[in-house]
Amino acid sequence: MKNFNIILGLVLLGLTSLSAQSAEIRDYHKEVIGKDCKTCHDNGIKQFPSDQSCLQCHDVDDLAKKTARSEEDKWQNPHNNLHYGKEVPCQECHSEHKTKQPLCSNCHTFKFDKHKG
Repeated sequence: MKNFNIILGLVLLGLTSLSAQSAEIRDYHKEVIGKDCKTCHDNGIKQFPSDQSCLQCHDVDDLAKKTARSEEDKWQNPHNNLHYGKEVPCQECHSEHKTKQPLCSNCHTFKFDKHKG
């Protein structure tokens, strides 16, 4: 019976580690993140990463420049917009493990062709 409990424990431990590693990582983050989930999940593995975690690698001013629109559409910039300025939490539009619709798409119909959900 003791051996059975040990074997059962090892099997469960193995399944747990497999499920933790089965999350998809986007290609553009693989080099940086590798397999260390705590690189981004600074609040714990089961919690969303903090904005500080994202901003260790991504500069919000650079993102605002890269996603800038024409002068006429300047407030449609997802990283510097009329409603939230540069203060939108990253997790409102981005998710590492599954595609997410941008917060703006609840009311606006414009497309973000290069959106990395």
